[in-house]
Amino acid sequence: MITLFVRGLPRSSTEESVTTLFSEFGVVRAITVATDIFSGDCKGFATVDMEGHEGRAAIAALDGRDVQGSQIRVGLDRPKNKRGGRRR
Repeated sequence: MITLFVRGLPRSSTEESVTTLFSEFGVVRAITVATDIFSGDCKGFATVDMEGHEGRAAIAALDGRDVQGSQIRVGLDRPKNKRGGRRR
């Protein structure tokens, strides 16, 4: 299982529309679309969990694609630094 990071989504994007977009390449295991707390509109990015080979196929096909007038960027989600805290 890999997590994909999607940016450049149009503000009108929903979980359903992003799931439909990625379902062409395999089963979407989980999805999180960042939304504005007040308006409910998409903030322009999301994370999508897929199986490895399906996710890589989605990256190859969707990175740079035009979706509703916005060019989306799709890549592997980088894990956050596990250490945290302030630098000394």
